[in-house]
Amino acid sequence: MIITKTIKSPVKLTGLFCIRYNEKTKHMSFQNLKKILFLSLVLFAVPFFVMGEDLAVMCQQISSTDTSCQDLSSADCRALLEKCAAYYDDQSSKIAEDITKTKQQKNTLQTQISTLKKKITGLEYQISQGTLMVKDLNLQIGDTQISINKTTTKIGNSQNQISQILRSIYREDQKSSVQILLEGNLTDFFSNMAYLESLNARVSDLLESTKDLEFYLESQKEKMDTERGSLQKTIKIQNLQKQENEQNKNKQASYLKLTEAQYQQQVKEKQVADKNATAIKARIFDLIGVSAAPTFGQAVEIAKYVSSITGVRPAFLLAILTQESNLGKNVGQCYLTDFANGNGISLKGVAKQRVMSPKSIPSFISLTESLGMESKKTAVSCWVPMYSGGAPYGWGGAMGPAQFIASTWNLYTEKVSNITGASANPWNIKDAFLASGLLLMDGGAKTNESAAAAKYYCGGNYGRSECRSYANSVLRYAGQYEADIKAIGG
Repeated sequence: MIITKTIKSPVKLTGLFCIRYNEKTKHMSFQNLKKILFLSLVLFAVPFFVMGEDLAVMCQQISSTDTSCQDLSSADCRALLEKCAAYYDDQSSKIAEDITKTKQQKNTLQTQISTLKKKITGLEYQISQGTLMVKDLNLQIGDTQISINKTTTKIGNSQNQISQILRSIYREDQKSSVQILLEGNLTDFFSNMAYLESLNARVSDLLESTKDLEFYLESQKEKMDTERGSLQKTIKIQNLQKQENEQNKNKQASYLKLTEAQYQQQVKEKQVADKNATAIKARIFDLIGVSAAPTFGQAVEIAKYVSSITGVRPAFLLAILTQESNLGKNVGQCYLTDFANGNGISLKGVAKQRVMSPKSIPSFISLTESLGMESKKTAVSCWVPMYSGGAPYGWGGAMGPAQFIASTWNLYTEKVSNITGASANPWNIKDAFLASGLLLMDGGAKTNESAAAAKYYCGGNYGRSECRSYANSVLRYAGQYEADIKAIGG
């Protein structure tokens, strides 16, 4: 067999194939034929894209226009949108990993910059301290030099005194006996010589001690000069270290600036990827045509897409909605008519008490008015009679398939709108599924479905026996649905 392919246009492939028999190629394996037929199916499934076109470009085209599926069937369009939704989710995850790495780099650089700043500050303190010590040594050296100068002067004076004494002694010693006798008695002469000798000894001792002082002062000055020189070298080294650290800090700061720019760019890219994924998922959501109460197959499809957004198990979500409203078949049997006390009537006109808590009524009125609905003609859940010590407690007033009270719905309306791109409506089956999934996700359904179910029913005080009973019932439904979903190939 020979496979031939006709392409009518370089952009749009018609997928026209003809197969003719050829004796020379009749040995073609059935496996090869299967591959070729599969390729044909792929070309038919996506006829408006050239094979090999980059997936990013293809998905960008899809996300930038609402008419990109106009030539496809609903099933083919959903298949294509699913592929692009998975692509953008994958891109978002990869960018998130890059953001984490870049953030770690930012933190590392900030830590390095902080460390360098501390080093620079420490060096500045050391340099300041060393400079003060040098100034102090300069003062000490100056004072020591003054003392040395004074001591040198004293040494000179002592040497002059010794010289004069020695000259006096020499003159006395040169006198003849006759001259000594003529000038006075002999006793005075010897007394004068003894005094001169004693004075010479004292002055010599003073000179010696003064020289010792001068030597000491000189050695101290030399020590201080050496210490000052060492300090000055240390200060010079510290200044060089400070300059080096400042250069490193500036370099790290420039790296941080680049990393911050990269981080912000990655954040923007992730936001774009998330936005595109959300937009495409919303379009997938729109392709699921449902009535007020969906069939089981439609409910499974909705639950799967909610699961792709929230991570809540489809069977568990279906079980919650079954427990609450039988998958949208029972969204309430009462109407609120008494806005002051929260009472109302049933669908058959029978008076009913505690239809809605007065605290929820303003939110309920505001919500219905924003959706163009009449508050008194909008069905909500009736009060399930419960008493404690003879006194009634609890209220009705839950809305739509997911049975949210108005105040709780207000917590999720913006989240739902951000995903679907439209005003959130608790009576819309798809919005109800989505809000329910978001609430269960926040309740920890991905790790503890039992606790999440109890919280869904009872709120914060979910440890009561009726809360546990509700959770057990939901999990039984979930087990049945899990088997049903597998049975239909889900």
